[in-house]
Amino acid sequence: MHLVSWNVNGLRAVLKKDFLSILDDMDADVLCLQETKAQEDQVHEALDELKGYSVYAHSAVRKGYSGTAILSRHAPLEVSYGIGIEEHDQEGRVITADYGTFYLVTVYTPNSGSELKRLEYRQTWDQAFLAFVKKLEATQPVVICGDLNVAHREIDLARPKENYNKSAGYMQEEIDGIEALTQAGFCDTFRHHHPEEIRYSWWSYRAGARRRNVGWRIDYFLASKSLLPQTTAAGILTDVMGSDHCPVSLTLDLKPV
Repeated sequence: MHLVSWNVNGLRAVLKKDFLSILDDMDADVLCLQETKAQEDQVHEALDELKGYSVYAHSAVRKGYSGTAILSRHAPLEVSYGIGIEEHDQEGRVITADYGTFYLVTVYTPNSGSELKRLEYRQTWDQAFLAFVKKLEATQPVVICGDLNVAHREIDLARPKENYNKSAGYMQEEIDGIEALTQAGFCDTFRHHHPEEIRYSWWSYRAGARRRNVGWRIDYFLASKSLLPQTTAAGILTDVMGSDHCPVSLTLDLKPV
């Protein structure tokens, strides 16, 4: 199965930038989207011309904000929305698809904000999300993908010293959140396959950051340790335009039930 995850920064906006052609070229079995900025009915309407994929969408109560979706060639056995905590499920940030041999969880982790106003909430979220995926893993292996809104290590952003404990996405509290996931056995598949490679998945729109490759790697595929032997490739599709993020990918030597 070829899995792709992409923060599109607005589904309706990216559809105007050859999204359907990009999807065709990626040849993904499953495409997980974050920051759709659309309600469920708007997602289905926007993707009305899409052929060959079932569409599952989760939206925020607040219109035009957050939102996730899964586009899948293989119908999952079951799809669930949120993590079962009302406080966290108001923003449409999580969808879980059960493929029989593994769970696929797409997540759009809350951003702490430019003034770090949501940093405390972010820590609460990280703890609740970890508990959620560990509960899933008690049944079968889990693949987590999405915009986790954090650079894990210095290698994962162009300017670590300038941003450490100053900028959302590289605060120690946020680093502790992703470290807790990896320590709990959810492995960073890109780092597993490319231990020293410097690649980014998000660039600010300011000051030509993408052209100069002043970026951050904040989009991930994490997988249960038991799945690592089945992860045959992990990539970052830096040539794909249309958003301030680029897609990330994972190929699994597994078939859905």
